Amino acid sequence: MTAMVRPRLRPMAPALPVPGDVRLMNAVAGSVFALTAAALLAAGVLWLMRAPAFAIRAIQLDGELSRNSVPTIRANATPRLAGNFFSVSLPQAQAAFESVPWVRRAVVRRVWPDRLVVRLEEHRAAALWQGAESDAGASDRLVNSFGEVFDANLGDVEDDDLPTLAGPDGSAAQMLSLLRRVQPALKPQGLVVERLHLSGRGSWRVELDSGARIELGRGTEDDVVTRTERFARTLTQATSLWNKPLEYADLRHVDGYALRLRGISTTPTPPTPGVAKKN
Repeated sequence: MTAMVRPRLRPMAPALPVPGDVRLMNAVAGSVFALTAAALLAAGVLWLMRAPAFAIRAIQLDGELSRNSVPTIRANATPRLAGNFFSVSLPQAQAAFESVPWVRRAVVRRVWPDRLVVRLEEHRAAALWQGAESDAGASDRLVNSFGEVFDANLGDVEDDDLPTLAGPDGSAAQMLSLLRRVQPALKPQGLVVERLHLSGRGSWRVELDSGARIELGRGTEDDVVTRTERFARTLTQATSLWNKPLEYADLRHVDGYALRLRGISTTPTPPTPGVAKKN
């Protein structure tokens, strides 16, 4: 009898992963962990942004305030603020406060745990402004001490003697600079500038509070100021001869200027009809 021998099968050993597969698995696991952490962090930030515990509970206003009261500024700016201590946008908060009339600049910062501190700088009116598109006799804008044009309620201006600057848009700073040099030159003669005009071609003209007009001409600021100072130094020599006030002056001449005094004429007066001329 022949015995049958069956071969014994040995169990196969599990295949070991190759090093490349291990790195891939680690990378995937790391990415999943990073995404999970980012999601948790975002959720935490979102919770902080919405948590009522971090609401802004106080707004501190600093700076010299003469045109606005603290309640007025808060009433105008606060409704435009959105978010809590963490989420409020400082640039947007700055824009909200700078939108208040007479506020030139606002600097906003957070102070832990629930306060905003706002430092305000107000406009200081230096002149009325008439741009190229303004009506000849109307002005609803102002120029501040920096030569910047801004909107304001003219009823809030206590100074009724503000001069008017009338010129092309964008020329306010240049005009204020010249005004600050021309006015001191004319003031010793009792001449007060009421309106300074700059034409589109660069020619300057001054209108005085007496109604007189002075053509300053073109050129650099130094050129115009030099002509004005020369005129002011010698004006008394001309007016004292007739003791009449100035009506018009033209400084556009190279070596001098032309004058017209009120009540003085250089043209012959025609004889009155019906009146015989005496010999």
